[in-house]
Amino acid sequence: MVTAPTFDHVRDAAARIAGHAVVTPVMRHDALDALAGAELFFKCENLQRGGAFKFRGACNAVWALDEVAAARGVVTHSSGNHGTALAMAAATRGIAAHVIVPEGAVRAKLALIEEAGAVVHRCAPTQAAREAMTAQVQEETGAVLVHPYADTQVMAGQGTATLELMAQAPGLHMIVIPVGGGGLAAGTTIAAQGLDASVVVHAAEPAGAADASRSLTSGRRDVDFVPDTICDGLRAAIGETNFTVLSGHGVKVTTVTDEECITAMRLVWTHMKMIVEVSSATVLAAVLKEPRLFAGKRIGLVLTGGNVDLDSLPW
Repeated sequence: MVTAPTFDHVRDAAARIAGHAVVTPVMRHDALDALAGAELFFKCENLQRGGAFKFRGACNAVWALDEVAAARGVVTHSSGNHGTALAMAAATRGIAAHVIVPEGAVRAKLALIEEAGAVVHRCAPTQAAREAMTAQVQEETGAVLVHPYADTQVMAGQGTATLELMAQAPGLHMIVIPVGGGGLAAGTTIAAQGLDASVVVHAAEPAGAADASRSLTSGRRDVDFVPDTICDGLRAAIGETNFTVLSGHGVKVTTVTDEECITAMRLVWTHMKMIVEVSSATVLAAVLKEPRLFAGKRIGLVLTGGNVDLDSLPW
């Protein structure tokens, strides 16, 4: 099993990616505060390189490689933002990036992966096909696997967003992040606890892919499901190490419907004039759904990405 990062890993990642990753802004809006009955601080990772927080983890993983390993290039499987992020990160080091993309990937995200310079390999839209093609490319090229979320350096890199957020918005009571595979959730939890153990990390998850919620409630990883959600960035099953980190820190999850996410996505556009991915909108949807948990608090919300196909908006 992949080793969970420590707080020192997260701090090292921040130093490693400085000069490559963007220090994204934190935005606020009085109308959204009023709706939530809380002070909301939106960490705008939709403005990160590649349009998503994924660049942080990918960049850290790429630059953590020694020269011999890096020369062989990197490989991953991704239907979206992680593939773009890895290709962009590899370009900063001048190495090859191979991305296995399943059929049926969101068109706009596939275009970004290609534009970022990845060598794209297509496969059937199943987890087994992804893993088989990844193993084949590794064997043929010697490329190093940089998993989207089950990777120590990826998790550490994702945690750097929280280091920035807590410096930009001191005194937070809670941080809310979306959870899919759990790379961001694990990194956020480790970073927040390292800075201030009183900060509560809370996850938001689509009801149509609620394996993290089920797993954390039962105390055992339960990933036998077929995702059914518009939140394409959150369809992955939570990773083993990621689950262990969240479980060990008592992270709770609020599940939200696709309709609630779409409403939240529109609210972000209406008030902050930003189009974010529907997966990102889960965090606002969760805060609005459960006011008893969030009212009266200072809350950081991570808007994870903004790579939206404008020809296929969900309203």
